[in-house]
Amino acid sequence: MTAAATTPAHLHPGYTTAARPMRVVKVQQLTDEIKHFRFAPVDDAPRALTPYQPGSHLIVSAGEHRNAYSLVDDGMFPDTYGISVLRRGAGGGSAWLHDNLTEGTIVEVEGPRSMFGPVLNQRGALLVAGGIGVTPVLSHARALAREGLRADIVYSYRPGAAAHLDDLRALAGQPNITLHEVSGIDETTELLRDRFRSQPLGTHAYACGPGPMLEAYTELAAEAGWPSARVHLERFTAPEQDPGEPFTVTLASSGATIVVPSGVSLLQRLLDNGVEVSNLCRQGVCGECRIPVRSGTIEHRDLVLTDEEKSLGDAMLCCVSRGQNIEVDL
Repeated sequence: MTAAATTPAHLHPGYTTAARPMRVVKVQQLTDEIKHFRFAPVDDAPRALTPYQPGSHLIVSAGEHRNAYSLVDDGMFPDTYGISVLRRGAGGGSAWLHDNLTEGTIVEVEGPRSMFGPVLNQRGALLVAGGIGVTPVLSHARALAREGLRADIVYSYRPGAAAHLDDLRALAGQPNITLHEVSGIDETTELLRDRFRSQPLGTHAYACGPGPMLEAYTELAAEAGWPSARVHLERFTAPEQDPGEPFTVTLASSGATIVVPSGVSLLQRLLDNGVEVSNLCRQGVCGECRIPVRSGTIEHRDLVLTDEEKSLGDAMLCCVSRGQNIEVDL
């Protein structure tokens, strides 16, 4: 694994996003399948942690895995980092965290990193969460409450599977914060249709949850006449894609040409040829493997870059995107 470069945020020596050890200081069972973990610096001395935008995530090394998990706090002057993790089955990073992390355990952490931040001039937000997708939504809600801005929250969950419900209900006791709790596809769809039509001007919408909910969310936003620039989402996984056509890539640094066969990612071929590229999800949803492009026609397949970023043609997510006659600045 290649450690991420330190991103200077402030002059404080504790403000770093590079890979470093952190200590687990709290483990809390939220539901049968969701645990909450808090991390603090390894040393006991008072030390500031890097602030972050709402909706940011940490990357945690979990055994042989390296996974991203959303932070749940507002990001302002943190003294610990909190994540909540759904166990997704045996053998994965989430299961490793559930089975191995106890108070005092040391783990390697990278970040915080922002891929789902708020629009800074928004007047309020419609926040939509499905299941464990509540984690970045809670972060946004806490930041809005701190700033005194309006938040209209929709939380769709199965009975007995709601994480952080008490936290959201506590926020809903504050002025300008409302919470709607729903269960089931039909009820969620009808509520979202109503909420999209009820938002005042200046509102941005943010959603995180399972694929079917996000599809309904984007369709209902369009139905209500919302421009795409005001509709934001974060995905857990990407839809399955076809294998694509073969293509070639030229490395600007050496002039070497790499052939990318059908059904094989550019990321994999770069790694096969000794070109180190930081990567994480390999599904086009996390943005970790973004690389610069000098020329060529890009077939963007990711779910991270905006339409404007894609139109520039100067970057691609090499885990899923393809193209023709691509020259990358590597």
